[in-house]
Amino acid sequence: MINKNTSVRRLSAAAFALSSVLALGATPLSAAENEHKQAINAQVVPQIRAFLTDSRVTDAVNNQNTRHGGISQTRIDQLDKQWRAETATGSGKLIRSTLDNDLSAYLVTIQEASQGLFSEIFVMDNKGLNVGQSGITSDYWQGDEAKWQKTYGKGPDAILIDDVEFDESSQTFQSQVSLPVVDSISGEVIGAVTVGVNMDLLQ
Repeated sequence: MINKNTSVRRLSAAAFALSSVLALGATPLSAAENEHKQAINAQVVPQIRAFLTDSRVTDAVNNQNTRHGGISQTRIDQLDKQWRAETATGSGKLIRSTLDNDLSAYLVTIQEASQGLFSEIFVMDNKGLNVGQSGITSDYWQGDEAKWQKTYGKGPDAILIDDVEFDESSQTFQSQVSLPVVDSISGEVIGAVTVGVNMDLLQ
């Protein structure tokens, strides 16, 4: 369940440690990196796994896997190109069909319930194509990126936690965490999810 506790610290220990290292101009980041990964594993990963068990997630991913069962790489590239073109205007048939589906609506409620902890959520199918998302991503196909490659196909317990980066637009420290989406009945990995985490709001 999403943590709705509003008494959060504005700067997490992990983000503070990282910002201190950056301010000093030093290069060793192992301590800060290790601390932020421990915090995400303890506080964020259980929340993600909890909302992934909802049938709105697994049904949507399974349905898209079926529809895309025989999809070619050429078609995948075409869809990704179409998505990128539509992002220029912020709308289009492919973007609307994805953002308006039930899974995307569910992910929006999850992000809102996190009260700023989650900056983005998007779920991918077994080809790395977006199934649902809380907002517009820069691309539609994630299959060529580590967020999908190092989670889907790596087993149900796989976790990928990216480095903490400072986001200039929001003036916050962010990290992405990616996990497999597991079918609750078969126990098979059917897709993957990536969640952006605002490190300033980790308790």
